[in-house]
Amino acid sequence: MLRHTVAERPDWKQQAAQYGFHFHTMYNEPYWDESLYYQFSLAQIENDLETPTAELHQMCLAVVDEVVNSEQLLTRFQIPQDCWDMVQQSWQHRDPSLYSRLDLVYDGNGPAKLLENNADTPTSLYETGFWQWLWLEQQVERGVLFRGADQFNSLQEKLIHRFADIARWYNIGQMHFACCQDTEEDRGTVQYLQDCATAAGLTTDFVFIEDIGLADTQVFTDLNNAPITDCFKLYPWEFMLREEFAGALPQADVNWLEPMWKSVLSNKALLPQLWKMFPNHPNLLPAFFADDRRASLPGKWVKKPLYSREGANISLLEDNHERPLSAGPYGEEGFILQAFHPLPCFSRNYTLIGSWLVDNLPAGISVREDSSLITQDLSRFVPHIIL
Repeated sequence: MLRHTVAERPDWKQQAAQYGFHFHTMYNEPYWDESLYYQFSLAQIENDLETPTAELHQMCLAVVDEVVNSEQLLTRFQIPQDCWDMVQQSWQHRDPSLYSRLDLVYDGNGPAKLLENNADTPTSLYETGFWQWLWLEQQVERGVLFRGADQFNSLQEKLIHRFADIARWYNIGQMHFACCQDTEEDRGTVQYLQDCATAAGLTTDFVFIEDIGLADTQVFTDLNNAPITDCFKLYPWEFMLREEFAGALPQADVNWLEPMWKSVLSNKALLPQLWKMFPNHPNLLPAFFADDRRASLPGKWVKKPLYSREGANISLLEDNHERPLSAGPYGEEGFILQAFHPLPCFSRNYTLIGSWLVDNLPAGISVREDSSLITQDLSRFVPHIIL
């Protein structure tokens, strides 16, 4: 795993405008950074990232099966009690999922270690599936990169195929797509997924989360009063299950992407349960609930809220002395402790690997960099190659 500097494409910003990549710079700071790239060998990709990703995913599904059949664990995972039946039925029906991303610590020498599972609303999808692939093709074409350079990236192809699968599963030809207002990155992610769904033969409609209505018949509707029956929503289940309209979810009878059983995977309670079910697995870090007596262990631990996003509300515990690393609004539902495993540092930048899955299949990686130990929403996205 090597970090190389490289000449940027002189016209990449013009191309970004042409292709709708409007969030390549945020708050006057670069989000997309093609002045460098990371290089992997094929063996590193196949043995250290792709194979463990598939195995970790199956382990996570085993946790779901355990949790939905246990009131004690559903409580531990902070799933609202009046939603237990819906979550359980979603799993029993095997409601299809679309995609997810595992965040891994990896320095080029296995094994990679799982930090968390972004199973519900992972972003950086467009820049992974399309934009970094376009960068690779053009840089090879222009002679900047070696002719034999490749990329671990079948994300777009698999997304299109998966949308076609889901359309057959539900026997549908139309789907709504939704995200919150005033979130340019989220809107870009959803627009990209709409394009993939269109390529799969679906008709798509967009609605902001704030504009979804509830008819007298307890059916969710868009601004044209059209019923929402099938919907991809870039909006977390931990929010949805606590909204005022959560009580209408059973009667509304919407096929949601991601499905409701993903609420089990989209919080950090997954990590101690994984460690309990698969102790000492080479791709796991020790993890416990913060109120577990075993969590009072010497050494360094990272304290994470059960529900948090973009690296918020993270603390470092060393010999039971706590030092906050990032602020944020989360933590009300409780915390877990995970053994500290620092991100690898390249040229004073800390690097995180995002390993993507579409349905059950590994589909590529993304690389994020930051000058701090915590990867957050403004951490730089850097392309990669296999050579």
